[in-house]
Amino acid sequence: MVVRDTFGDQPRAAREAMDYRLRRSSLTGRDRAFATELAYGAIKMRRALDERLAPFLGAKAATLPKPIAEILRLGAYQLVYMNGVEPYAAVSESVGLARIYGHKGTAGLVNAVLRRVADEFAAAPPERPLEDDDDAIARRASLPTWIVAHWRSRFGEQRLAEIVAGVNAPAPIGIGLDRRRIDATTARALLAEHGADAEPSGFVADTLIANDAHGIDVELLGAGRWFLHAESAALPVDLLDPQPGEAIYEACCGRGNKTLQIVARLNGEGSFEAVDLDERKVQRLRERLAVHDAAFVQVVARDAAFPGAADRDAVLVDAPCSGIGIVGRQPEARWRKSPDDGARLAPEQRRILAAAATRVIPGGRLVYAVCSTDSREGDEVIAEFLGAHPQFERLPLPARYAPLTTAAGDVLVAPGIAGRDGFFIASLRRSK
Repeated sequence: MVVRDTFGDQPRAAREAMDYRLRRSSLTGRDRAFATELAYGAIKMRRALDERLAPFLGAKAATLPKPIAEILRLGAYQLVYMNGVEPYAAVSESVGLARIYGHKGTAGLVNAVLRRVADEFAAAPPERPLEDDDDAIARRASLPTWIVAHWRSRFGEQRLAEIVAGVNAPAPIGIGLDRRRIDATTARALLAEHGADAEPSGFVADTLIANDAHGIDVELLGAGRWFLHAESAALPVDLLDPQPGEAIYEACCGRGNKTLQIVARLNGEGSFEAVDLDERKVQRLRERLAVHDAAFVQVVARDAAFPGAADRDAVLVDAPCSGIGIVGRQPEARWRKSPDDGARLAPEQRRILAAAATRVIPGGRLVYAVCSTDSREGDEVIAEFLGAHPQFERLPLPARYAPLTTAAGDVLVAPGIAGRDGFFIASLRRSK
């Protein structure tokens, strides 16, 4: 889907663009939820929608103006995937949009094509045995074939169907609590008053998970008492376990969700340095820290791959990665990834990890995390690091992490299952 909103001079991701538009709209909660499902779903299901539309478009598919192509996808998504939408309404609204963004001819085309899609879907042809090779699954689920092949290899045949279904379901909203300002019980009650049922994470004590909150502006409701933070993304800080009074270093802090999680756990005591190469993200993080009463955090715009003095009790490396773990949460992610991303990014990940490790004091902790399940970005990076740095060893993981623990003792989260994003996390300690 074409996203025209921008952040600075960069295009916003679909989720950011949607949040931006919704905050400036007067839609009811029900309409917000409908718009969110429609926008994200049409992006995720692009491959399947295009294959369904193709027989009715023929050669015209190659020359359609982009807005008309998107309108067709939105209309077809409503007809095929959204229960409760009347076919007449889906077709009529799409035709109206085609008149606005095209002309009488394109409106007629949209009308004809979507009516045929509706008729075909209503006919409900007899079920046939489903093929289960990677390409057949990818076509049905609207995924790149190589990603399905990766999941089959990484997680096995038995978990593949659950992963595929999960990444195409609406992603739950993760809520990171600033427990200096609000506790879980109070937060859940406040969310419930606004129609959102939030449950505590089974892994992270300061994280709630809401599956039905797309009709409200959760972050605005929090008013600085919480921030949006997916459960899987909260795991690295939970394993780092920063304590009040400790000295912390965070490499590649980005816009700072993990930074805010660390801030809350430090409770204003200790020292905290966070770095990122992107000056725009650093500036945004500084603004967020001001809201969360965290002036003690030193945020620096610089390359994280430079070594420093061993002066930190705990170090977090949230390394830049392929992001194939978030194809369920970020609608357009599946179409922007490449099977070569892991190999391309691994050298930089190794460089950043090695540099960050110089900051860890003897007895200190080092956590490495990527929102990727590609072994080239996870297992192989850690294996090489431990081979070159014998002063580091794996820390035993808390018992609650047993369902996510690999044979080597790292954390590997499968995407889609229980609404989680795919992650790899290694928790290490410097022994000397």
